[in-house]
Amino acid sequence: MNQDNKPKTSQHKIGSGFNHRTTAEEVLNNTDLSGKLAIVTGGYSGLGLETTRALVRAGAKVVVTARRPAIAKEALAGLAGVEIDEMDLADLTSVRAFADRFLASNQSIDMLILNAGIMACPETRVGPGWEAQFATNHLGHFTLTNLLWPALVSQEGARVVSVASTGHHFSPIRWDDMQFENGYEKFPAYGQSKTATILFSVELDRRGADQGVRAFSVHPGGILTPLQRHMPKEEMIALGWIDESGQVANPNFKTPEQGAATQVWAATSPQLEGKGGVYCEDCDISEPAPADGAFFGVKDYAIDPEQARRLWEVSAQLTQTDLPIS
Repeated sequence: MNQDNKPKTSQHKIGSGFNHRTTAEEVLNNTDLSGKLAIVTGGYSGLGLETTRALVRAGAKVVVTARRPAIAKEALAGLAGVEIDEMDLADLTSVRAFADRFLASNQSIDMLILNAGIMACPETRVGPGWEAQFATNHLGHFTLTNLLWPALVSQEGARVVSVASTGHHFSPIRWDDMQFENGYEKFPAYGQSKTATILFSVELDRRGADQGVRAFSVHPGGILTPLQRHMPKEEMIALGWIDESGQVANPNFKTPEQGAATQVWAATSPQLEGKGGVYCEDCDISEPAPADGAFFGVKDYAIDPEQARRLWEVSAQLTQTDLPIS
């Protein structure tokens, strides 16, 4: 086990040849994923649906976890090579039940794409009183990955891709009030959950690289999907995301097909062989965020190895799950 605390890959662009407008299908052009298995959480809506479609077209088998299996079945109708299983990330009993069912199938995992999530919701408490965005976006996926570890290490070269966001700029980890017990703010809570997503990938890669499991986090870009379901129309108009008719107003926003591209790239690209623990955007490794506070790139606090290790230890204690390595 490599005990070095430093990220294993430099956080700088590698010149992938793709760009802001690349689609998931273009990423997988001439790629044959026959015989590969992917799990995509929430792979029936928004970016998850486009990710599932792209992987299936390339020949992969995809297991889609769904909080709403009936809706997932409708959304995925006609796609061959897809299995749907129920799982609610906010309910760790549900997460454990899914993991048990999957492990009982004796299948190995090539790609675990942690796509599902919630954003800017009203204050909600789940489990033992956890803030819902942190619990769903981070702790649920943390638990799932730990439980599925035997299926990940059984397939040399497995990748774990966590869907983060440039929203991590809203907040580092609030070590003194992680559950927002002293006053809830929806965007800082969302930001903390996405910072946690990135830090999780940093530490998972450190722990898993020697066993052939590499981890990445990705910013998909700005996209209108059901993720924004908790945000009032007036708020999205004020932010410049949509116009009065509800159409996209921000020219930098991507289509769902473009938004799914970076997570598909991170899960499959040979350009990332031997790399891991990095934050990616626009189908490339991202640059560090500039010191002037501009809203792009990755913040230092989100890729700090000491914070990543600390968060892992806290998460393991909260969820009572951990990898059988350190």
